[in-house]
Amino acid sequence: MMMYFTLGVLAPIMLNLMHMIVGLYVVTQRGNLMSLGFTGMGFLTKTIGMIFLTWFGVGYLKLDFRIFVPLLTFFWFFTHVVEAFVIQHYMKQNESEYIKSIQR
Repeated sequence: MMMYFTLGVLAPIMLNLMHMIVGLYVVTQRGNLMSLGFTGMGFLTKTIGMIFLTWFGVGYLKLDFRIFVPLLTFFWFFTHVVEAFVIQHYMKQNESEYIKSIQR
């Protein structure tokens, strides 16, 4: 049961938290355009992480996929949505006055 919690809940939360910290650095220090590029690369790295955790849990540790995969994907998706809203907030704070005037 502890392995389900560790790999299905804590691992996706920690991986997405690390990704969000780097994403916040990129958007605040490098700008919105670089942040969009980092988001695109983040899609690839998160996909690799998800495939690895699925393989490690189901293939290597022989966890029951009917329990592990829904647990993993729920927490992965939930933290991904939280990250999206946080990054969007900082991107809106970082946009230029010219862009803000166009959007009004």
